[in-house]
Amino acid sequence: MAQETLSRRLFLSGAAAAAPLAAAADIVQFDKPERIRIVTAASSYVVPPPRLTPEEVAQIKGQGRNIEIHTPAGKEELDRLLPEADVILGSINEEMFARAKKLRWLQSMEAGVDKLLFPALVKSPVAVTNMQRIYAPAISETAIGMILALTRGFNRYFFPQFQQRKWEFHPDLVEIDGMTMGLVGMGGLGSATAARAHHGFNMRILAVDAKPMPKPIFVAELREPGWLMEMVPQCDVLVSAAPTTSQTDGIFNERLFRAMKKTAYFINISRGTLVDEPALVRALKEGWIAGAALDVAREEPLPSSHPFWDCPNLIITCHTAGFSPQRRLRLVALLAENVRRYSNGLPLVNVVDKERGY
Repeated sequence: MAQETLSRRLFLSGAAAAAPLAAAADIVQFDKPERIRIVTAASSYVVPPPRLTPEEVAQIKGQGRNIEIHTPAGKEELDRLLPEADVILGSINEEMFARAKKLRWLQSMEAGVDKLLFPALVKSPVAVTNMQRIYAPAISETAIGMILALTRGFNRYFFPQFQQRKWEFHPDLVEIDGMTMGLVGMGGLGSATAARAHHGFNMRILAVDAKPMPKPIFVAELREPGWLMEMVPQCDVLVSAAPTTSQTDGIFNERLFRAMKKTAYFINISRGTLVDEPALVRALKEGWIAGAALDVAREEPLPSSHPFWDCPNLIITCHTAGFSPQRRLRLVALLAENVRRYSNGLPLVNVVDKERGY
């Protein structure tokens, strides 16, 4: 019982740290099942399915009665387990989905589900839940760290100087206190980054989001996406925190980068597909903006020939912004909480709107 209470507290505290919950989330619940058969899976047979430790398995199985958790050793065992699976933990492809005749619920291990929502799954009654807000504390800390590295000259001056054992005076540094931050997307990542920027650095927060939601107290202005090009020229820091959809693909383009202040910085902590990469390369090389930091790219790993490597004042991390030991605790706690809810016929947490894509 102590372990169960601790896990739920970790999950709830993680969600609270990330953001106020968005309004009007989809509500999905099922009749109380007699048994639950959970199968871990990955959409590529080459990639291993999610692995749970014995302690994590016990934590999840403790949330109800007659809970089975199966982690197949290979394709043959997965094909045998899929027809009886009630729940998939991980991801599946269309071939797997066709075999999973009894599937009712798919719990993704990711926050973004753009690569998961194939047409047959979208049209089906199968519920999809994700890991929204679970990665937000770590990713928002990365975003703040990137902004500080750019404005305080760590990447341009001090890290290179350390490698060369040089001591050089560089006064070309900027304070972020009181700056204006604009966010595209106010889900878990955007809300957590905005809260840290406002409360920690007195930043004025502007934001756009496609989903109707109450404006958090730390946000000065929150509007629909149509306000984006009015917001951009006001920002000292512009943060990409939106999911990949047909509406967001390539929205950070030449027109947008040219509308930014020459002293402004661009940060992408969501998906590489949102950025017109050739336009960003030109923006950096021709001085349309002061700098940029990316945790994601359209092609990963980023090829050694990519022009990003030669851009001035650009920070790139390897899609690692969400990693931390605490993240794993929150992730498993959310799994356990959703299994508890499913076992008791209660609404699931983090239900994805499959038509919207998030």
